[in-house]
Amino acid sequence: MFSKEDIRQIEERGASLSQIGEQIDRFRKGFPAMKIAGAAVPGRGIRVLTQAEAKAAADYYQNAGVKGKCKFVPASGAASRMFKDMFAGLDKLRSGEDLPADAPGSKLAARIEEFAFYTPEMFGTPVDTALYRRETLSKLLCDEGLGYGSKPKGVLKFHRYADEVRTAMAEHLVEAADYMRDQDGVCRLVFTISPEHRSLFEAALAQVREKYEARYGVKYDISFTYQDKATDTIAVDMENEPFRTSEGELLFRPAGHGALIHNLNKVEEELVSIKNIDNVAHEKLLPTTSLYKWVLMGEALKLRDRIFSYLRALETPDEELCKEIEAFLENELCVTLPAAESFEARVAALRAKLDRSVRVCGMVRNEGEPGGGPYIVEGKDGSTSLQILESVQIPKDDPAAMAAMAGATHFNPVDLVCLLRDYKGNKFDLLSRIDPDAGFMSSKSYQGRELKALEMPGLWNGAMSDWNTLFVEVPVETFNPVKVVLDLLRPAHQA
Repeated sequence: MFSKEDIRQIEERGASLSQIGEQIDRFRKGFPAMKIAGAAVPGRGIRVLTQAEAKAAADYYQNAGVKGKCKFVPASGAASRMFKDMFAGLDKLRSGEDLPADAPGSKLAARIEEFAFYTPEMFGTPVDTALYRRETLSKLLCDEGLGYGSKPKGVLKFHRYADEVRTAMAEHLVEAADYMRDQDGVCRLVFTISPEHRSLFEAALAQVREKYEARYGVKYDISFTYQDKATDTIAVDMENEPFRTSEGELLFRPAGHGALIHNLNKVEEELVSIKNIDNVAHEKLLPTTSLYKWVLMGEALKLRDRIFSYLRALETPDEELCKEIEAFLENELCVTLPAAESFEARVAALRAKLDRSVRVCGMVRNEGEPGGGPYIVEGKDGSTSLQILESVQIPKDDPAAMAAMAGATHFNPVDLVCLLRDYKGNKFDLLSRIDPDAGFMSSKSYQGRELKALEMPGLWNGAMSDWNTLFVEVPVETFNPVKVVLDLLRPAHQA
């Protein structure tokens, strides 16, 4: 199947022939269907806190001990999808056509002064003409202007203030100063970026770092990490044969955010807060954002401490302790265990379920936003657990699964707190907890030809399949992603 040149290409990426062979077999065999026991809902799978409980969780975080903490921000890739409609509008305008008034490109040109990236020198005063619309979109997207069509979201100007404009990255720095500083006033952040964008991120950081350190009384410890090329997956054609470019080379594609589990596994801190680069809001919402980050971190540390106490108690187990732990797993984490053959096997099963990384995931009431959702899933060992699934992972030919999807009340905003050390202080090996059967395939195109792409188990999906998971409802005000540029006109992004 592979020539010497193919093998050289594979090995230069840090991959192996056996890995590529397994990926091609996966295309041919597919992924097994998820066994969905039901949607996670309030009362069964999702904790809905009272104000008093939220305050207690936030207070717990302030007083609990933790071996270091950091903010982990997936920020790879260019913002091309954010401007997809704008590129389409620009193509139309360049062909001599005009855009209807309700077209995205028309809306942006008409309201250009409301965007943080607007300057009179660049865009002038809005005029209701095709020429102004064309020039505006060209200056926004192309290199002769701002060049936003090829830059990463993290360095784009998102929000305007009286004395400054802030990029998405700058807003993450401000957030970190409010809720992630340690006792020494240090804020640690890890941004996962593409290598070709590093200079842009470093320049954006240099513009604000000293100013923010002085303003907020912190020191930033910031690192940039890349998605390893070795985690890219091979693409295949519609007959499941290796896809070849017009130059005859194999085509490899980034395997989705699941590849970032390798980056997360290198983090040394115990507590990690995960939030996407585009999910930031104007600082007016920071009090709510910070409060619920404290809540999630407090709930995570409460869960950690309870699990640690059970693991220590299991060193001298008895029947009552086992019953208590089983009730805790069932009621708090939706983990139902199959019957054990002996008391020793029962204790071993309880210890195995407890001695895992912890994650607490914020969940938002479903109001029509796209995204994966929280479910109760039956695993290969017969036990159930809480999992975040993408819609593509829901088996469409399973009536029960579709009923669970229809009954879902919340979705995943990617607002996680993770705890990465065991009760003896050792780091967990996160790579050993991935469920390889939790990936999925998608249809793409390259050079005008259809292909199939392989997505690794997602970072907050199958890559965290074998974790102790708790879902907590958070207010919709904490979820303000910028998926398209017009989202910046929403109230959460405006002064």
